[in-house]
Amino acid sequence: MNRLSAHIGYLYTDLPLADRLAAAAVDGFTAVEHPEPWAIPAPEMAQRLADLNLTFSQVTTGMGDPARQEKGLAALPNRTNDLRAAFDRALTYADTINCPFIHPMAGITTAPEAADTYQANLRWALAQLQNTNQRLLIEAITLPNYHLATLHQAAAMQDQLPEIALLFDTYHAATLGHDSAAWITENPHRIGHIHIADHPGRHQPGTGTLNFPAILQALIAINYPGAIGFEYLPTTPDSTRFLPAWKAQLSAGAST
Repeated sequence: MNRLSAHIGYLYTDLPLADRLAAAAVDGFTAVEHPEPWAIPAPEMAQRLADLNLTFSQVTTGMGDPARQEKGLAALPNRTNDLRAAFDRALTYADTINCPFIHPMAGITTAPEAADTYQANLRWALAQLQNTNQRLLIEAITLPNYHLATLHQAAAMQDQLPEIALLFDTYHAATLGHDSAAWITENPHRIGHIHIADHPGRHQPGTGTLNFPAILQALIAINYPGAIGFEYLPTTPDSTRFLPAWKAQLSAGAST
């Protein structure tokens, strides 16, 4: 069965970061993820994950300066040194906790040299991942002036740098007007990680208009091997009550 990954930057936020791991395990998740887990030292995180029989799905290189709402550094001119230091930290952390993906978020910028900066930083990052167990993720994010804003842009970047995997987000895909099930079916080779949230609202499955049974069936049909991450804004304390039905559909699909 595919790993079901709780994004603990969105879920269980009433708890301290360390306690969110146990909460995810109790609810039936088999993996967790967080963009900036540095408050828990990597050796401690590795031990907590082992104790709870969890894995860690993906980590970013950091969000940048929160006061400036940068949302990443990889495409920001004049922040290359900061991005590379952040990448080194993320790689060391990911290696220690056996996390397979590192996501250098592009960031918010309208600078004309952003495209060249982004590609240069991605090429540099790929070079750092040679002879490691980690892969690079990119994601199309529908925030104003986010540098990598569309799936078309992300696919074009993958065509230039095929070693890169895509983080496919159902909420962002719907915002861009895509049918997630159809896009998954047509682009299985691109996808390394999945984020799940309904649309509109970015809440848990069942609160919006997305056809998640069809999305799950598309993942089953392509034999998607990765984690399914849940990055949504909960509307109720029991927002994870959909998990048994998802597990049942995934198990049924795996047995056919």
